[in-house]
Amino acid sequence: MMRFLVAVLLLANVASAIGVIYARHRHRQLFVELSRLERSRDELNIEFGRLQLEQATVAESNRIDQIARVRLGMKFPETNDVVVVRP
Repeated sequence: MMRFLVAVLLLANVASAIGVIYARHRHRQLFVELSRLERSRDELNIEFGRLQLEQATVAESNRIDQIARVRLGMKFPETNDVVVVRP
């Protein structure tokens, strides 16, 4: 009976040790994954900031006016060219 109890306790101890090893291994895997995801998040945040800055620059009215004048040859109409249509 005593040997049986010692064998059961030994098996329980080994199973517990294997469980601890598995839990630590899983923790390390998840920590590596978390670090990778945080790095990816940081890179995406940097790219998002760059895109916001680019959008603000492109949408700036002075820039639009400059592009209209230079690339498209547009200009404001002269006073003589303005026609007001009234109902």
